[in-house]
Amino acid sequence: MQWIFLLIAGIFEISWAIGLKLSHGFTQPVISFFTVICMIASFYFLALALKSLPLGTAYAIWTGIGTLGTVILGIILFKEPATALRFFCIALILCGITGLKLITH
Repeated sequence: MQWIFLLIAGIFEISWAIGLKLSHGFTQPVISFFTVICMIASFYFLALALKSLPLGTAYAIWTGIGTLGTVILGIILFKEPATALRFFCIALILCGITGLKLITH
């Protein structure tokens, strides 16, 4: 169950990162409110996951999910560069996340 909490926490991290971009420095009240709620939810689900998962592993996976999601959505939503080097780096992050998951009991 903790892995599901960690995945949910990562999804909320992606949501607040995108919200932070769309809030234009917290000048858009509705989006800013959504962003703060996603931040709180992300930390809450991370805290639930940390009840039984190792801190280093859980934190690395949480930030990795957030990084992967924001890079991919940045490319899709904000027309950020989609270069081969960026995709190679994304693959490296994914390998690291997978490796941490595989070696954690």
